[in-house]
Amino acid sequence: MNQESLSKMTESTTSRLILVSNRLPLQLVEEDDKVTIKQSDGGLVTALKSYFEEESTKGTFQQKIWVGAADFPEKRWLKLDQNNSDFKVEPLFMDKKIYNKYYNGFCNATIWPLFHYVPSYVVYDQDFFENYELANQLFADHLLKIIKPGDTIWIHDYQLFLVPGLIREKMPEATIGFFLHIPFPSFEIFRLLHRPWKEKIIRGLLGADLIGFHTHEYVQHFLKSVRMVMGYDHQYRVIAFENRIVKADLFPLGIDFKRFNSSTKRPAVLEARNSILKNFPKKKIIFSVDRLDYTKGVTHRLSGYERFLTLHPEWLEKVVFILVVVPSRQIISKYNERRKLIEEQVGSINGKYSTLSWQPIIYRYSQIDFDELCALYQTADVALITPLRDGMNLVAKEYVACAVHQGVLILSELAGAANELGEALQVNPMDANEVASAIHQALTMPLAEQLYKLNSMQKRLSDYDVVSWVNDFLNQLLEVKNQQHSEERKYVTSSIRKEIVRNFRQAKTRNLLLDYDGTLVPFARYPREAMPDKNLLKLLATLGSDTRNNLTIISGRDASILAEWFKDVPVNLVAEHGAVIKRVQQDWTLEREIDQSWKPLLRPTLEMFTKRSPRSFIEEKNHTLAWHYRNVEPELGFIRSRELLDSLFHLIRNGQLQVIDGNKVIEIRAAGIDKGVAAKKLIDETNSDFILVVGDDKTDEDMFRSLADRALTIKVGPGHSSAKYSVSNQMEIIKLLHDFAE
Repeated sequence: MNQESLSKMTESTTSRLILVSNRLPLQLVEEDDKVTIKQSDGGLVTALKSYFEEESTKGTFQQKIWVGAADFPEKRWLKLDQNNSDFKVEPLFMDKKIYNKYYNGFCNATIWPLFHYVPSYVVYDQDFFENYELANQLFADHLLKIIKPGDTIWIHDYQLFLVPGLIREKMPEATIGFFLHIPFPSFEIFRLLHRPWKEKIIRGLLGADLIGFHTHEYVQHFLKSVRMVMGYDHQYRVIAFENRIVKADLFPLGIDFKRFNSSTKRPAVLEARNSILKNFPKKKIIFSVDRLDYTKGVTHRLSGYERFLTLHPEWLEKVVFILVVVPSRQIISKYNERRKLIEEQVGSINGKYSTLSWQPIIYRYSQIDFDELCALYQTADVALITPLRDGMNLVAKEYVACAVHQGVLILSELAGAANELGEALQVNPMDANEVASAIHQALTMPLAEQLYKLNSMQKRLSDYDVVSWVNDFLNQLLEVKNQQHSEERKYVTSSIRKEIVRNFRQAKTRNLLLDYDGTLVPFARYPREAMPDKNLLKLLATLGSDTRNNLTIISGRDASILAEWFKDVPVNLVAEHGAVIKRVQQDWTLEREIDQSWKPLLRPTLEMFTKRSPRSFIEEKNHTLAWHYRNVEPELGFIRSRELLDSLFHLIRNGQLQVIDGNKVIEIRAAGIDKGVAAKKLIDETNSDFILVVGDDKTDEDMFRSLADRALTIKVGPGHSSAKYSVSNQMEIIKLLHDFAE
């Protein structure tokens, strides 16, 4: 979808874009009782400001509003003239004590280190989390005063994990996007959070319609965490959550490529560039710039550079490393400790290798403006960007955009940008020898090879810049909303039921495909206890005896049980989700030869989980193994079921097997056997005027999807479904079948 189609769609559906982030994209400066605006630093602010400037000529949104916590007093805000901005600003004035525990507490002492794989730094403080909840609620309350029907709300980053869910509770139809700018960690890391915390975070995120991440890896980590924490699975990155779908996808954040690439022509940049070259004549320049943070790996980087000087003494006095560290979060002790470590290491290296005319490291601890930054990018022969973990790292992209004459990028393989910048020399940032080797390779790389690699990366960054990133996200958000609307199910009201019955009676031939457990009978503690009563058997016999009806019970049950229960009823029986079929007055037929050699390999795993889960049990069918946990204490059963699912997914990798997460049961069966295939086969055998398909769980979704264009499909119970209609419980299906029988 292009920008024009986005404009047409949003014109009819929304008029305003509301951006939400922890901080506003500006700072206020007061001089002589006059207040002026200074744009804040940061990748998100820079990225979206570039989009606003370009989008303002397109007119996609009538108004753009940015909501964030203010770091200035309200009285100063009231003095400001706001009419000269590309967007309207709606500040949230939060109590300083709440903000401190929310931001410096839970956000930066808990989430930040954990999501960057530094669990030893994580602080587990209930008071911090309660203030995080409170701050998110304050954001939500503030937004609810602003949001109007049709608005698009785009919430950013880890400080606001709970806000999408809080908005969704009050405005179920809202269009909500969420983007995470830091890594989403593996489940083994994420699970270290207290259970209520991680459940609330996942539920909060699932309040969004679209959840964006920088890389495929982060998307997969999130989807697994949703499955393990909440029990919701996904298909093609789409989660069926309650009564709607939620999509998770990757959107690698771009930069304003034109701005950085064309900076070579700015007089201020040229002047700064010439000054740098004059200060370091005939020397190769290595450059890095980072915000002060333990995740940036500055001390490891310095160790790699020191190792290079040791291994390659021929480069002494021929190379200089310009290291810029930008102040950040100075209120947090870990950051001040990191600054001290960096400065001690810089002093140690300079003391060890310096001469009267040369020192190997030029260190600066300060902010750096755009012109000087671009000049350093352009003069650097090598950019050494080696974070220990980074959501994206825009510095690497900015360097590539600016390096028009020469340059080699050394990039950590643990940065999100590594997925896009494959031509960079990628290193393990913790391996000093590997970093040293990459520095030597970069300094000796022929110019032609440098330019080839740079041109390839520049083309990629130019094609998917920050404006493309924003448009891509908003396009997909609208597509998800359209998909939600197209898949909205209708509850079977009395008028709809009358219409269904009328169509049934008018049809000359009918096909009725009915699931059993949860559809014709309620769930029982043990499979054998769910046998049909006399009333149900009589009802089915009445329907099956009508020559116009082709009645089928299609179940995951074992063939022998179905044959025993329905021996006197004229009904087709489909057992084990389609593995075997018994047509009326015929014997069972095996649909295809099914390999059973996998059972002994997987049975021990099920037995282990049975021992760990009191009152769970294994049911073995001819072609299926099932682990039932309906009778297990609910919380324990859920936890064990998620652990078993995860174990099975790894065990059956590359095998021809399928794992089904059913209603309090996990089943393993051969791939290619499902209710959809069996149902389609039976339908194709007869030419019916009326086709009804009814089911209640995930295995029935195969039928709903395969017969969507031919059948009337009904889902029993709550939850998202591909079925056209839904009913609240199985008694409504019994009532409908009685209407048919009359």
